[in-house]
Amino acid sequence: MSKIVATLIAGLFATSAFAAQSTATAPTTTQAAKADVKADKDVAKAEAKEAKKAAKADAKVEKKAAEAKADVAAEKADAAKTKAKAHKKAEKAKADAAADKTAAHADQKADMAASK
Repeated sequence: MSKIVATLIAGLFATSAFAAQSTATAPTTTQAAKADVKADKDVAKAEAKEAKKAAKADAKVEKKAAEAKADVAAEKADAAKTKAKAHKKAEKAKADAAADKTAAHADQKADMAASK
């Protein structure tokens, strides 16, 4: 029985010595943990700033692309308008030419009828 008591007492001393050691190192571990947390916060802030800048750059690119699309659309509208005007003028010129031809043909027939 004395061996069992001696073993229990030795275990108790070993446990108390181990517990005393871990309490002594706990504050340094806490400071290291605080430093890690601070470093993680700094990294998170840097990543957030980077993401914000990337989002701004993407927005600028999208805005420029939208402006370019609007410019292209305006140019296409202008081209379509110009084409429509040219087509209208050509149709008017064809109509005038046809009217002149019809008038000339009618004058020719009238001259033929008058000369007979």
